[in-house]
Amino acid sequence: MAKEKRLEVRYGTRLNRSLAGDIILFSFLALLGSFSAWPMAFVINNAFKPLNEILLFPPRLFVRNPTLSNFRDLVSLMSNSWVPLSRYVFNTLFITCLGTAGSVFISSLAAFPLAKFRFPGSGIISKMIVYSLMFSAAVTGIPSYIIISRLGLLDSYGAILLPTFGTTLGLYLMQNFMGQVPNELIESARMDGAGDFRVYWSIMMPLARPAWLTLVILQFQGLWGTTGGTYIYSEKLKPLSYALSQIVDSGVARTGVAAAVALFMLIVPLTVFVISQSNVMETMATSGIKE
Repeated sequence: MAKEKRLEVRYGTRLNRSLAGDIILFSFLALLGSFSAWPMAFVINNAFKPLNEILLFPPRLFVRNPTLSNFRDLVSLMSNSWVPLSRYVFNTLFITCLGTAGSVFISSLAAFPLAKFRFPGSGIISKMIVYSLMFSAAVTGIPSYIIISRLGLLDSYGAILLPTFGTTLGLYLMQNFMGQVPNELIESARMDGAGDFRVYWSIMMPLARPAWLTLVILQFQGLWGTTGGTYIYSEKLKPLSYALSQIVDSGVARTGVAAAVALFMLIVPLTVFVISQSNVMETMATSGIKE
């Protein structure tokens, strides 16, 4: 009740939705949520189905005879590989964590002066950032390969990390959000003796939390599923998704293992998404309220 009164004072409106309206709204959202959860439930159930249930047509959503044989077969196949499973896991975690952190830091560091400073060429740079979003990865694939090759980064972690650090999507998100931060906060901090980096780290980054958390979700999901593409040739540097994709492509006999792989590749980015999304929603709900 106290919360509703505060909202009424701030916005001049009264929350008078009836119980019937709440039930209808909840039912509608539950219906949409069930449709959204259907593919996820199918992936989870498939991972525990025996092969005869996976190949059944029409397919069943829920498993009848759950089994862990798919996961045992996956562990057995990975243990027979000449590159240890732990090496693939390390490669994926290293690329994903370092790439995500580096992308957020560099994008936010470059977005701060573009959003809050005016210097010769800043407008042109901002337009170039927007124009770069029009090009897909397939269009820039050959130029990116030539640049990475001439830098001597082929067959190394840097071949994946360098393009991730320079992504313009993160720069675009951070610049737009930082541009909404009031200039009075920056001026007050400078009057207190704070330098540019202190303003960036202590004021801009906390206020831009929804933007960089969104960037964390996007970058983590993209890097977690990368296979190294045409940049990494050494088997010891390949990420986990590459090794798992080789198992999936082995034929119909590995369909059960492929279902276990799909669940494994889904659960980690899904967990990161759920955690980050809750923080984004909480921050967006409170940051827009002015006293």
